[in-house]
Amino acid sequence: MNLKYLLYTALLSLIGLQSCDKGFEELNTDPTKTTEAYPQQFLANALINTISNNMSRNRSFNNELMQVTVSLGDSDGKVFRYDFRRSWSDHTWNGHFSQLSNYKDMYAKALNEINFSRSYQAISLIMQAYSYGVLTDTYGDVPFTESNLGRDSLILEPKFDRQQDVYMGMFKMLDSANTLLRTGATAIEGTADPLFAGDLTKWRKLGNSLFLRHLLRASHKEEVKAYVIPKIQEILQTNTSVYPIMTSNDDSAILKWTGLGAYVSPYAGTRVQDFRATAICSFFIDYLRDTNDPRINIPLYGKNGTNRWGIATYGGDFVGVPSGYAAVSEDYSKMSYFFSSDQNSGTGNTLQTDPMTGILMNFSEVQFIKAEAALRGWITNGTAESFFYSGAENDIKLWTPTWADNIKDHLMASDREWKTDGSFEEQLEQIHLLKYFALFLVDMQQWYEYRRTGYPVLPKGAGLKNNGEMPARMQYPLYVQSSNPTNYKLAVQQQGADEINTKVWWQKP
Repeated sequence: MNLKYLLYTALLSLIGLQSCDKGFEELNTDPTKTTEAYPQQFLANALINTISNNMSRNRSFNNELMQVTVSLGDSDGKVFRYDFRRSWSDHTWNGHFSQLSNYKDMYAKALNEINFSRSYQAISLIMQAYSYGVLTDTYGDVPFTESNLGRDSLILEPKFDRQQDVYMGMFKMLDSANTLLRTGATAIEGTADPLFAGDLTKWRKLGNSLFLRHLLRASHKEEVKAYVIPKIQEILQTNTSVYPIMTSNDDSAILKWTGLGAYVSPYAGTRVQDFRATAICSFFIDYLRDTNDPRINIPLYGKNGTNRWGIATYGGDFVGVPSGYAAVSEDYSKMSYFFSSDQNSGTGNTLQTDPMTGILMNFSEVQFIKAEAALRGWITNGTAESFFYSGAENDIKLWTPTWADNIKDHLMASDREWKTDGSFEEQLEQIHLLKYFALFLVDMQQWYEYRRTGYPVLPKGAGLKNNGEMPARMQYPLYVQSSNPTNYKLAVQQQGADEINTKVWWQKP
């Protein structure tokens, strides 16, 4: 076989290979499917992960700090003793920054000409503001303007924005979301929205209610008062038609755990013996018991021995454990749990399976925000007293919808009625005691509000660490120091030492 023939054969082979490759990509592409993601495909998964993250940290961190529960044991690292390790910081940081990528991708896809949707743009902005709010209220200064840009802009070491700037950025997001939903909203798929089933009016109310939450948190800061106070007044009084907010429990932002598919409560995966290993704190249970609160006294679904929150009794009474108890000091084997002793026999739900535990924000919180605004003289279209009673009543009815007692008579029976002649501080304390119960299960809002106001007044046990001082923040995750060292150091310089007692911007006088 001569050389010319070999070359000719090789040339034909190359041409054949090119011919075989031609059209290969088209032949292997399913014409009935698209490789382009749609904005609605991000929403459900991001919401489930966001709320699951919140529920985890609410149960193990917030509830321990804020005397809802008490972990039993004498080992180190007990949150209820203000003694926790830096590793506690990772969960919230990782969880919310991860979901911010999903919310940002949703926004980018909703800008696409084919998928263009002002509605999904607005929902993305609301949820971005929500996650940034949790992050900055937990750590202080955090990446904001440069966060989550590693993939598209190769910013792998984002700067940390000052908390004041993060807040102003959140306000802009929420105002923009309201405008988008007011001027150009188009219907979205109800099946893609596990929070409101596509009801854009409720999304708009959530955005503006979150707006109020953060405006109130920054309201005492002189450098932003000129914006914050008038905006609170605009939302609550002077421009209410442009800024609708939650007006009933039906507007509450709660992801319902149906127990089907992906909608299984993260609590349901916890072993029963582990879930009940945490006792209820005496501060929390004593108030409910002493006020004859229906949330622990009305049987769930008419079944004896159970109640909506699954609180078990001991010897027929509700017995709590004092928070901050000294190690090796007491026998706390006799106490109540967030667990029904009848759960294993199938006589009712507990918090492990209750569909209502996935709370982003509820109507009662809005009423207590209005109560404080009225008390401070910022609004006059309602009284602090009326909003106080409305918040208290609707919080009870959120969990026990059939409750029909008069809220004033109910509170008066235990000497908890509104103190008409009380001082400003006495009335503010009243608002925040009941707001504390309204914030039950709502991420770490009890902790944030305590840090802002000092209410409710929590008893201090003899076993508290940290000189008995409530931690003011979580430390940054350890890996942030090594993965973003330059900006980490700058953040410490501008905010203060990376320690739990360093106050964030809105905590400082």
